[in-house]
Amino acid sequence: METTFDMFIETEVPENKEIISLTDFSGIITYVNDTFAEISGYQAEELIGKPHHLIRHPDMPKSAFLDLWQTIKAGKEWHGYVKNLRKDGGYYWVFARVSTVLKEGIAIGYKSVREPISEVKKIEMQNYYDVLRSKEEHQTRVVLYIDNSTLEEAKALEI
Repeated sequence: METTFDMFIETEVPENKEIISLTDFSGIITYVNDTFAEISGYQAEELIGKPHHLIRHPDMPKSAFLDLWQTIKAGKEWHGYVKNLRKDGGYYWVFARVSTVLKEGIAIGYKSVREPISEVKKIEMQNYYDVLRSKEEHQTRVVLYIDNSTLEEAKALEI
């Protein structure tokens, strides 16, 4: 069985739509709007009850989410640029705002509202996050091209 991974396929977030989700205090998804499901490639039922980090793209530095959690646990709104992972292995970029949800004056969870960003900002943020991951996690994003004959030899040897 052949598996494909569309890591270079970007899904564009439409200009006129917002991606919305709600989570409990531990980051478990309690609600997603139709746009979230559509853009992420999941059915809403596949997301509800799952940790929000299900869509965390490996290019995202851990420090971005550390900052997010410190900010929202302090009762403040966090905002920033995020590269998310789709179910099919592709990705999408957003500008996210995360804040506390209040019901009758009592905090009950978090709300995230995300919107599209420009191509220029995507490139800027990818470069910035690549540097952060290299410094913080000692990992570097690499795209590797190999000669097809090498690949055929590896397949023949069942490597």
